[in-house]
Amino acid sequence: MSWDHVIIGAGSAGCVLAKRLAEGGRRVLLLEAGGRDTYHWIHVPMGYLYCIDNPRTDWCYRTAPDAGLNGRSLIYPRGKVLGGCSSINGMLYLRGQAADYDGWRQMGLAGWGWDDVLPYFRKSEDFVEGESEHHGAGGEWRVENQRLHWPVLDDWRDAAAEAGIPKVDDFNTGDNEGVSYFRVNQRNGWRMNTAKAFLRTTDSENLRVETHAHVLGLIFEGRKVVGVRYEQGGQTREARSGGDVILSAGAVNSPHLLQLSGIGPAEILREQGIEVAHDAPGVGGNLQDHLQLRCSWRLTGAKTLNQLANSLLGKMAIGLEYVARRSGPMSMAPSQLGAFAKSREGLETADVEFHVQPLSLDAFGSPLHKYPAITASVCNLRPESRGTVRLASNDPKEAPVIAPNYLSTEGDRRVAVDSIKLSRRVMAQQAMAKYAPEEIKPGPAYQSDEELAQAAGDVGTTIFHPVGTVRMGADDAAPLDAELRMRGIGGLRVVDASVMPRIVSGNTNSPTIMIAEKAADMILRA
Repeated sequence: MSWDHVIIGAGSAGCVLAKRLAEGGRRVLLLEAGGRDTYHWIHVPMGYLYCIDNPRTDWCYRTAPDAGLNGRSLIYPRGKVLGGCSSINGMLYLRGQAADYDGWRQMGLAGWGWDDVLPYFRKSEDFVEGESEHHGAGGEWRVENQRLHWPVLDDWRDAAAEAGIPKVDDFNTGDNEGVSYFRVNQRNGWRMNTAKAFLRTTDSENLRVETHAHVLGLIFEGRKVVGVRYEQGGQTREARSGGDVILSAGAVNSPHLLQLSGIGPAEILREQGIEVAHDAPGVGGNLQDHLQLRCSWRLTGAKTLNQLANSLLGKMAIGLEYVARRSGPMSMAPSQLGAFAKSREGLETADVEFHVQPLSLDAFGSPLHKYPAITASVCNLRPESRGTVRLASNDPKEAPVIAPNYLSTEGDRRVAVDSIKLSRRVMAQQAMAKYAPEEIKPGPAYQSDEELAQAAGDVGTTIFHPVGTVRMGADDAAPLDAELRMRGIGGLRVVDASVMPRIVSGNTNSPTIMIAEKAADMILRA
């Protein structure tokens, strides 16, 4: 059967795109390598702990050892299930800054400025407080307030204000500087993912969804893509497309699949024995990610998740509260309180983001400490460092080589040092003094700028925001044009986080949904 469009990847972008195109009258085949989102932990907010690095829901990638992280390798979660990363992420609803998108437009990408994209953020939004200038209501993508507060986080918010970070109520107006509780993509204490929000809210006969469909490569006729080859149930199948094939596999898998299909840097493709269909040096380059530096303090007299999670009675109370009221720690996003701040004077907009949690642990997935503590992870919102995603071989089943190249510029190391100092300055304010905080990470032994730069490499970890690996741009070196069409190849678009030319100043999930909304309009107009 021939389709109007074949979409590869039923993730944050693919689910949105599939619904909009199908309801716009196009016959759409949506292919997902993972399974259906029936695993119960997907839908319980704290269940991300059991979804990340779980082959049932995650590709379970690892980065190459990174010099900027003092030779460490990191887990690199990517959703492998209906809903993609929206099924395993932190559920935080953030858009970035108006200046991010205006910057894209100033790069020559007409139609991508803040005033251009705001309607697409609002289009799918269902904001808990109703419609306003900046927010939409009645859409598929539910945005709610968090269902619990912690006194220790309220005190950190006061301390941030004392340190000069203003209290705000909304991070999503275009200027996100300030400190506030994050809003989340949940409905009544359950996770919202794009499968629930978009796929399950359409009954269009134009849409067909196939799971456990691992795409092996694109099918060409001359210099035009006309379909895809995929493996499902041990059989190799083909799907033909009369219109565009749309790659929505994310910032790791989209460039990987392009390279496997012969679209990428010619020299690298030939090294792996792949016939070059189109020499596109930019495919797989320009990888950007937010690196968070985990700063934590032991506290005295504070109620934190550490004590609850290390007590049998506490665990029982957590479970009962969620069952009875869909609230409490099981309804928590990974981070409850946030702040956007300037790491130094003279900046026009905030350049660092804090994720503040009433807990501490040695590393992701390890047990919580038994003493009360707080963690304030801070990341550089606009890193200069650029990495790569490259195929490791011509085997579609072999994971790509992911090299983020963190902290590889002097500017990024400077921001890392300044952001740790800012985190310490907040903790030194009067509002936190009653807890007699003792620094755990990076630790009081790190004081000089050189020592703090070393510490950043020791405590830094991904916050799971890779973008930019198939960027759009007005320049010929950009793989995509402003309409997300592949330069030099017909019948192919890319619609996911990989198209961002520069990373946004905030979490990347909802910007990816916005990109899909805008792309759907582009494609339906074509």
